[in-house]
Amino acid sequence: MTHAIRFHQTGGPEVLVWEEVALGKPGPGEARIRHTAVGLNFVDIYNRSGVYPVQLPSGLGGEAAGVVEEVGPGVTDLKPGDRICYGAAPMGAYAEARLIPADRLLKLPNGIDDKTAAAMMLKGLTTQYLIRQTYRVKAGDTILLHAAAGGVGLILGQWAKHLGATVIGTVGSDEKAKLARAHGCAHTIVYTREDFVKRVDEITGGKKVPVVYDSVGKDTFLKSLDCLAPLGVAALFGASSGNVDPLNLGLLAQKGSLYVTRPTLNTYAAKRENLVAMAGELFEVVKSGAVKIEVHQTYPLKDAAKAHADLAARKTTGSTVLTV
Repeated sequence: MTHAIRFHQTGGPEVLVWEEVALGKPGPGEARIRHTAVGLNFVDIYNRSGVYPVQLPSGLGGEAAGVVEEVGPGVTDLKPGDRICYGAAPMGAYAEARLIPADRLLKLPNGIDDKTAAAMMLKGLTTQYLIRQTYRVKAGDTILLHAAAGGVGLILGQWAKHLGATVIGTVGSDEKAKLARAHGCAHTIVYTREDFVKRVDEITGGKKVPVVYDSVGKDTFLKSLDCLAPLGVAALFGASSGNVDPLNLGLLAQKGSLYVTRPTLNTYAAKRENLVAMAGELFEVVKSGAVKIEVHQTYPLKDAAKAHADLAARKTTGSTVLTV
């Protein structure tokens, strides 16, 4: 028997319960892994609250690091004792141990510790597809990043700067502005008191930006479109303020033949070869020091409800890890 955080109904953090669960042997193509550290992400709140419906009862969490305990038939590239991590896998990371499809696991290179890996895989892989695939950021670009002091924001700001881009980041407070500037943002906008559309126009000399990375949603999306240069891309990859209202596509024509996409990691990392290539780029920029992963909060895994409450109340910055 092992323990896991599960929920039997959707709702607030209080629906999360610490339960005993039975684990069998790994089946064909599976591995049994023991977790050492588990990542906390805003998508976990969407799953728990029912914004993203899941079949109940359910486990939670999509990113973690740990050790392989046993592999099932047909698994040839992993063995017991291997250090592994993942960030694009079926839910169930909030557990002491689990069974998981082996093709979702990535060998953790030397030089990256378990807490760092647990803090960076989902957010780092998300950053990879956003700035290397959805819109390929290049030297000389000026880009707009919302929630620049969040988990994805702190990684994306550093990585985009490393690529030679100028990053404009929106944040909710002066403290978060300072954090964003320390992680790649050349300019910060405190959206609670500044009009970010006006500030982007000022910063870019009226040229605006080729891409906006928006994980906020309802509160920012229409204004994000106003920040885009003609043929610009609005990449909406989250909805921390709520879902965006139905969009009149005629607005995209009026505002400069704009593109809008709602990408997900599951799509970009669906194929094993793509997942491995994406992770390889992520490991490279972290090991080189170009992107620093900072775990700002840790909670025992059994206290996941407290971690969820703090994340929703915006009491956290950067990455949070649940320790096993």
